[in-house]
Amino acid sequence: MAEAPLWTGKDVIAAVAGKADRADWSANNVSIDSRSIEPGDLFIAIVGPVHDGHEFAADAARKGAAALILSRRPEDLPEGAVVIVVEDTQKALEDLGRAARARTGAQIVAVTGSVGKTGSKEALLHILSTQGKTHASIGSFNNHWGVPLSLARMPADCQFAIFELGMNHPGELAPLSRMVKPHVVLITTVETVHLEHFPDVEAIAHAKAEIFEGLSATGSVVLNSDNDYGGLLKSLAANRGITQIVMFGEKSDAGIRLTDYTLYPDHSDVAVKIDSGDIFFRLGAPGRHLISNMLGVLGVVGEFGIDLGAAARALADLQPPKGRGERHRVACADGHYLVIDESYNASPVSIRAALSVLRNIQPEGKGRRIAVLGDMLELGPRAAEIHQSLKGDVLAASVDLLFTCGPHMEHLSKSMPIYIRTHHRATSDLLVDPLLEAVGPDDVILVKGSFGSRMSVPLNALLRGGADAQGEN
Repeated sequence: MAEAPLWTGKDVIAAVAGKADRADWSANNVSIDSRSIEPGDLFIAIVGPVHDGHEFAADAARKGAAALILSRRPEDLPEGAVVIVVEDTQKALEDLGRAARARTGAQIVAVTGSVGKTGSKEALLHILSTQGKTHASIGSFNNHWGVPLSLARMPADCQFAIFELGMNHPGELAPLSRMVKPHVVLITTVETVHLEHFPDVEAIAHAKAEIFEGLSATGSVVLNSDNDYGGLLKSLAANRGITQIVMFGEKSDAGIRLTDYTLYPDHSDVAVKIDSGDIFFRLGAPGRHLISNMLGVLGVVGEFGIDLGAAARALADLQPPKGRGERHRVACADGHYLVIDESYNASPVSIRAALSVLRNIQPEGKGRRIAVLGDMLELGPRAAEIHQSLKGDVLAASVDLLFTCGPHMEHLSKSMPIYIRTHHRATSDLLVDPLLEAVGPDDVILVKGSFGSRMSVPLNALLRGGADAQGEN
């Protein structure tokens, strides 16, 4: 039996209140990027700060888009292209997302937090997919485009859905939460990020609490009791009339309480106490910070009524998402080196966590620990001080070579003792040559920085460099 289409033309037209050429079509996916269009997709031409999607509508049609949602008809549209005309394509995207939310009976969780959002979302997807048809936002689709797009892509018959909600300004989470209308909310942690847009970290906690606004009347909140702002968030949730609040962490008042753990270079063994007893499990990805994230994940799963023992056992084969701890063993002259890809983003807490993972890896032979760090962005006037504060973590990780780039990381580089070799450059591309010249067999190399620091440049050079070196043998 053929699977039903994601959307029928009739349902799309009704959802966005558009004027359509015709309704005898269906779509299997929704896209706002013409580069990713596959035959049968619905294309929505979003007007962004840099590009206007209408300029790419013709390309989307030529690639086989089932229909195009536009606010105007470009002159270069191919003959036969199906067009739905609306006043505002952004509103149409949001309306389609709301229609998808209204038609589903899925149990829905919304995940936010200063760090750990995507990893927690991926872990929830990993577990919930074993329980039924599960939908989740792709990558970090967590803003005013990504959230409604992820909703619009949600199949009507899924049983679980996971949405990542992000913010870097006050007032951003509330409308996203009201759109998603979650049954469960998970806030992973509140940390020193986005200080460029907030007076202090407590203000960030209040902004995170906006996610409660869309929670259903009988919904649950899962919070980190170990975080400095866990108590504040608990009070803010209670003030909104939320009664089902689950705390996780090492503190004695946590309903999901970490009682013991052992860290290994490539995994962790974990013991947790919950109301129904003790759970022991292996976490397939390494790092103390990931253990905390998984406690929150188990809190969500428990609120969905799923057996926590089975859920915990499923974490044994969990792997880090791309750019967030993914490991690459790369061939080079005379052997291999190990690259830890943390290139997607960075904050003070996440760099400290990554350095802790690096510290726990013992290089083989004459291998060294090498850290390649780019600027952390959006930290406001304290940026230099915050970057320099990482000195103790670099030393604790027994880093042998430190490569840094960006004006803020220069403060860290200059603070290092002379026995640690440092290389600082203005931009990430200028690190490539000295980095490739320095790395050798058995080295363990951590690459991390904010997305805007473009740490994918030295990362990709390391991955290519190993292959090039191998080819020279």
